[in-house]
Amino acid sequence: MKKLCLVLFVCLGITLQSQAQMGGWKSAKGDTTSLLFVTPTHFSFAFFTKSTFIGTFGGTWSAGGGGVDLQIEFNSIDKSQVGKSISPDVEFQGNTIYVNDAFGSRSYEQLDGGDSQLSGVWQISSREQNGTMNTITPGARKTIKIFTGSLFQWVAMNTETGEFFGSGGGTYTLKDGKYTENIQFFSRDNSRVGASLSFNAKVEGNNWDHSGLSSQGEPIHEVWTRK
Repeated sequence: MKKLCLVLFVCLGITLQSQAQMGGWKSAKGDTTSLLFVTPTHFSFAFFTKSTFIGTFGGTWSAGGGGVDLQIEFNSIDKSQVGKSISPDVEFQGNTIYVNDAFGSRSYEQLDGGDSQLSGVWQISSREQNGTMNTITPGARKTIKIFTGSLFQWVAMNTETGEFFGSGGGTYTLKDGKYTENIQFFSRDNSRVGASLSFNAKVEGNNWDHSGLSSQGEPIHEVWTRK
C-alpha cells in the first residue's frame, strides 16, 4: 500500500507541472489501467483492472515556488493522507508522460485537452425526493464529479474524517441534451463495469440538471453546481 501511495504522489506531480497538460490521460501496463484527470483546480488518479478497482486519490493543486503544491482531499488507499499538502518534483515531455517508479516504467498518453461543456469539477447541490427538489448543503461530506474532455469520475468523501465512500468513472459523451456514461471502474460493484447509462442533461451557466435512471434502475433527478 505504501508503494502504491508513493506511485500516486509521483505520477500526479509529473502531470500537474503545466497548465498546458490539462485534460485526461491514460496509462496501460499489463492488465492495469490508470486514468489521470487534470482540471485548472483539481486532479484525480484512478487505478483499476477489468475485474478489480485498485484505488483512487486526488484533491486540489496550485503552482507555487517553482513547483506544484497538491492538497489531498480523498485517498481510498490511505485516509491519513487526506488534508496533507505535498510539493513533488515534476517533469513531462509533450503529450506523453514517462514515469519510473516501484512498478517499473510507464507512459501516459493524453486523451483530450479538457475541452467540453462539462469540463471541470461539479458538486451535487440538490436532489428530487417525493416530487420535491431538496437542497444539499455543502459540507465536509460531499460528492463531486470531475470531467475532462472525454473522461468522468465521481467521488464520495468526507474531507474532515478522510472517509472514502465510493467512486466510479470512465468515458462520457454529451450531445443534443443526452449525457451518456460508459463505466470503466466502480469501487462499489465491479459488475457495473462495461455498462452505459444515458440521462437527460441541461447545462445552464454553472448549473447542470441531470435526470434519468441510476445504475440500479432507480429514477433520479439531480442538480449539480460547478465549483
